[in-house]
Amino acid sequence: MSATTTLRQSWIIMLRDLKHWQREPWTPLFGIAFTIMLVLVFGYLFGGSIVLPGGGDYLDYLMPGMFALAMMFGLEGTMTAIANDSKRGVTQRFRSLPISSVAVPLGRAGADLANSTVELLVLVGGGLVIGWRAGGSWSESLLAVALLLWLRFALLWVGILLGLVLRGEGGVMAVQVLVWPLGFLSNVFVSPEDMPAWLGTVAQWNPVSATAAACRDLFGNPTGITTGPLAEHATTVALVWPLVIAAVFVPLSARAYRRLSG
Repeated sequence: MSATTTLRQSWIIMLRDLKHWQREPWTPLFGIAFTIMLVLVFGYLFGGSIVLPGGGDYLDYLMPGMFALAMMFGLEGTMTAIANDSKRGVTQRFRSLPISSVAVPLGRAGADLANSTVELLVLVGGGLVIGWRAGGSWSESLLAVALLLWLRFALLWVGILLGLVLRGEGGVMAVQVLVWPLGFLSNVFVSPEDMPAWLGTVAQWNPVSATAAACRDLFGNPTGITTGPLAEHATTVALVWPLVIAAVFVPLSARAYRRLSG
């Protein structure tokens, strides 16, 4: 089956999933509200006591990190939707049609990515309202947004795979167990240079840290990093990490979809 045909099939599936978002908008709205709450807590309650390596305003440091962290939230929604389709027999009906094995999960990923784009734009607008500013050029800012969505796209396939494999209630817990340590063991809230050496090294190699550091640099915000791989190569690392994740989980998701027994 040609790539064009697969993309056309994925587009149809994506439109179907977007209609579900329109009918049930509460999940993304709660996700946005939770992220804004974290910004207010860390930006206004704790931010005054945090001094960044290399200097700079903490709110300007925090916001790009929160954009990256927001790309982690909501993966359990994708996993749950995939699992529910499987349990209700929707997936089996799709499999009975002459369509690509990757079209259905790709359509789901596309719908989630469209929703994530709207959420990200709302968060950027909220950041501007409370005083955050991007000092980079328009092209650099657009590249930062593209890197955020690139990370989201790659992580979606982790949720899709878990939705296909873990179709019970425990699957949601599995995603949350993955999201919280990965999201918080990063440079989102504090610089890795302020952590113990071994913990800072782990945080520096976190995919979320790479995207957050690259976005801070592209937005013209303080990075909080003076040494290490993210000091000079954050954008490259932020491009490579999601590529590696997608290269692993896209084939695994397609394979799990083909082997689905209902």
